[in-house]
Amino acid sequence: MRTRLGCLSHKSDSCNDFTAILPDKPNRALKRLSTEEATRWADSFDILLSHKYGVAAFRAFLKTEFSEENLEFWLACEEFKKTRSATKLASKAHRIFEEFIDVQAPREVNIDFQTREVTRRNVQEPSPSCFDEAQGKIHSLMEKDSYPRFLRSKIYTDLLTQTQRRLS
Repeated sequence: MRTRLGCLSHKSDSCNDFTAILPDKPNRALKRLSTEEATRWADSFDILLSHKYGVAAFRAFLKTEFSEENLEFWLACEEFKKTRSATKLASKAHRIFEEFIDVQAPREVNIDFQTREVTRRNVQEPSPSCFDEAQGKIHSLMEKDSYPRFLRSKIYTDLLTQTQRRLS
């Protein structure tokens, strides 16, 4: 029993875990990533989120903390805002709400009751901005909580080390 629980609680936070989920082939992706780019991720959370490898590294880190639903929700909202069809907007809004916002949702994000209820009302008549309040709260939560830990994580420090080694 202890062995099984030990396997479940084992959290790896090495750069190798990060390379497994890179958008491109891991070795080619790391060759494309410059030390300067990876270092800029520490300048601001929004810079990290604007870089596909930054998102991949942050996702790998959040998986080690069992909290990747926050990033997945934020990304779903970003994609949702690009939707132009009213029909697709409504179906996507309901899917996002059921997956991330609703009480006992499979990947429920941690938002307060008032934000949940405002979002519930907004989804009844969906618009590209119907998740803005909830998305803002999750962005703020990740920026203040997860992002500083990410910058101190082994995933990030190993990644910086690997990009610097290529230069030597």
